[in-house]
Amino acid sequence: MPKHAAPAEVRRRLDVLVVGAGFSGVAIGVELRRAGIESFLILDRGEGPGGTWRDNTYPGAACDVPSHLYSFSFEPNPDWSRHFSPQAEIRAYLQHCIGKYHLAPHMAYRREVTEARFDAAGSGWHVRTRDGSEYFGRALVLGNGPLSNPALPDIPGLDQFRGECFHTARWPAEWSAAGKAVAVIGTGASAIQIVPQIARDARLLKVFQRTPPWIVPRHDAPIRPSLRRSFARHGWLHRAYRNWLYCRYEARALGFTVHRSLMAPARWIALAHLRRQVRDRALRLRLTPDYPIGCKRILLSDDYYPALQRDNVSLVTAGIRRIVARGIVTGDGEEHGVDAIVLATGFAATEYLATLDIRGPGQRALGAPGEPLPSTYLGITVPGFPNLFLLMGPNTGLGHNSMIFMIEAQARYVRQALESLLARDRGCLEVREEVASSFQDRIEARLARSVWNSGCTSWYLKDGHNPVIWPGTTVEYWWRTRRMRPGDFAPR
Repeated sequence: MPKHAAPAEVRRRLDVLVVGAGFSGVAIGVELRRAGIESFLILDRGEGPGGTWRDNTYPGAACDVPSHLYSFSFEPNPDWSRHFSPQAEIRAYLQHCIGKYHLAPHMAYRREVTEARFDAAGSGWHVRTRDGSEYFGRALVLGNGPLSNPALPDIPGLDQFRGECFHTARWPAEWSAAGKAVAVIGTGASAIQIVPQIARDARLLKVFQRTPPWIVPRHDAPIRPSLRRSFARHGWLHRAYRNWLYCRYEARALGFTVHRSLMAPARWIALAHLRRQVRDRALRLRLTPDYPIGCKRILLSDDYYPALQRDNVSLVTAGIRRIVARGIVTGDGEEHGVDAIVLATGFAATEYLATLDIRGPGQRALGAPGEPLPSTYLGITVPGFPNLFLLMGPNTGLGHNSMIFMIEAQARYVRQALESLLARDRGCLEVREEVASSFQDRIEARLARSVWNSGCTSWYLKDGHNPVIWPGTTVEYWWRTRRMRPGDFAPR
């Protein structure tokens, strides 16, 4: 590795190094401590924990999975204030978990991992952070996740704009839309949360839509204090409610993965929601998707459609040709003058590993820029990369249920693998090529029949390939990961 000035912390040797202090980092931290593994460090580039829920502080930021489902099974929270938790409350929950499970001594913030190299002689990973600190770990766990790096649009002239311009995941502190003409580019999950908030204050708001999303009612509301007290007092009642939510959401997997015709009720609900909230037929047509529901992410909102019908809000569908110093020029030649541009353009989910320069044996790169995500086994282990584990890795994302369930399943599996690696003092643990290839072939075949591959263009896809979504139920994934099988790994 290149030489740098000696940092404050050099070549600290540990059993496990973890990248990312969001839900994945906390989950694996809890699993390691439960297993009696204390020699681990969680490195994070931010000022504190939270990951996605630390970075996304835009107005209206909230989860689109019910609060009581978007939490760890081992640490239920009976006191969520709303059915769909706001960003600050989710981050506070993670901070609570870090405190309760004594993970703070294992956290290292402002440590952005830039590169990792596998050392065959030492059977482990050398990791460097941006400040020059170096660490060595027998195992490396990547919990940085696919929603960690903003995707910036490739629009001519974007760097020429002289007003305020920022991505939703880099929201300026204390920024206000009051009295300003604002453009929001994008109509995805973050946009439909931001638009109703900005519309209240902006002098003028223009929403630039490329493709209309399918939107169903959110039905969000505060949770009654009496119900919160009942959940706190009666754990069985809280568990029953969580289990009911889980089964309700899990049933939706049938339409996504078994047969597209089962998505018909969701389509009917979305169209009825649109008709009920948008009376103007011309506007309704512009907001009606022309692709199968579920092909892109289905969104939840009760206030997005009403916000678009405010007098100070307009929906622009002409397509963006270029950005100029004081505005946006659309395909019809019109120039839309604005003071600020909000980029609600999502994340580089299919290239999230490219920000880390990770080299396995023989300097083989993992997820190099422009290359597809690697083939994996269970989205966790990668052939050719010993002692490396991914959390929220390729083909483990969901379109129907809570990712926290998947993260817990992965963390348990990784903990078993690490126990095998460390307790038996195995030099390396590397998944067999044939095991990963067989798994990936089955995943590809199932994805080809799924609604996600029904013809639309979405952030799930990369060159026609879907490296993001898990094409099955979470129950199936739990079953596959419940036990780490030593035979899946090459002997070392």
